[in-house]
Amino acid sequence: MTVTAEPAVGKEAPPGATAPAPRRRTGRVRRIALPYLLLLPALLLELLVHLVPMVIGIVMSFKELTQFYIRDWGAAPWAGLDNYSLSVDFDAPIGKALLHSFFVTCAFTVLSVGLCWLLGTTAAVYMQENFRGRGFLRAVFLVPYALPVYAAVITWAFMFQRDNGLVNHVLHDQLGLTDSPSFWLIGDNSFIALLVVSVWKGWPFAFLIVMAGLQNIPKELYEAASIDGAGMLQQLRRITLPSLRPVNQVLVLVLFLWTFNDFNTPYVLFGKAAPEAADLISIHIYQSSFVTWNFGTGSAMSVLLLLFLLVVTGVYLALTSRGRKAADV
Repeated sequence: MTVTAEPAVGKEAPPGATAPAPRRRTGRVRRIALPYLLLLPALLLELLVHLVPMVIGIVMSFKELTQFYIRDWGAAPWAGLDNYSLSVDFDAPIGKALLHSFFVTCAFTVLSVGLCWLLGTTAAVYMQENFRGRGFLRAVFLVPYALPVYAAVITWAFMFQRDNGLVNHVLHDQLGLTDSPSFWLIGDNSFIALLVVSVWKGWPFAFLIVMAGLQNIPKELYEAASIDGAGMLQQLRRITLPSLRPVNQVLVLVLFLWTFNDFNTPYVLFGKAAPEAADLISIHIYQSSFVTWNFGTGSAMSVLLLLFLLVVTGVYLALTSRGRKAADV
């Protein structure tokens, strides 16, 4: 017996299968728009935290903003490009000091990034082998990165003290490597002290990133290389480093930007007035703005620093992308 279902009273069957199309289109629009709606609060906060102060700083760089206009900085007279010309006049004291700070920062950044990458990569490669206590060592290596910056740097500041510091106690009293206790926080040694603290604080990040990148390299490649007679150095050169190229490109860029803009480390280590040998450009701009109360000149220096970092980042990305395409071909 066959039962035929009758259509509902008052409803007509759709003439074709194209009726649900508008509903499907609406659902597709919602699926596409949902991620952007979820990102909208973070985007607004990002603009509020970064973009708005950036625009205000650029406007301030064109004003003659000194301590006389702190209460109403909008009333400060326009200076045009005077702040910029003063900053790049390397024959004048302000421009000469800024150029010296720029060279110190470049040397500090190159050494710090290079040592952080070298130590992090070396430790990550050795930590790939299975041995007892490997997990404990990995956790210990990440302690400098996990510590708050102020607590870590202030501890190093006490260790670098001349009379009761641990560094002089080890180098002079125990090992006898120096004739007398050294001054580490003033003079030329301040650059070495700053570099040591920066490398100690930054290499665990390189270790963490490289160690994560090594997890994606198939172990079969190393096994095949061992069968072919390749040693550890050959495996490192032929397998590890080429496979880590995308990771290292991002890692070096991030370390460069962090180190070049580092303000917390020299400020906590030396205070408001850093020694001439360790006068990084971040602390130099701070002194030009908040110590001499010349916010217009300090803002101009900040804008010049921003432009320099944008140019270096753009050139670096262009070169690395070109090298990646050449390697793929």
